[in-house]
Amino acid sequence: MKELKEYVNQKNSWNALFNKKGLSLTSAEDRQRIADMIDSDLSPENLTCDGELPRATVIARHKQLTRVAKQLLALDPSVKFYEYS
Repeated sequence: MKELKEYVNQKNSWNALFNKKGLSLTSAEDRQRIADMIDSDLSPENLTCDGELPRATVIARHKQLTRVAKQLLALDPSVKFYEYS
């Protein structure tokens, strides 16, 4: 759950910069929004920064994002993923 909380905190830090509402793991709607963000981060273009990142960095990012997705699924099995399977 640690990585999931870190991921949400990172997203909330960005949201705060733009005066957007923070995400909460207690809200079903927010959990789905988090799943959608993970899906977006796992898309090949975003994961590799359009092919600009070194392979080792891409592999590390993929592992971290899949751990976050697994933790979110353990918390709420009803969330839907498309990139993560």
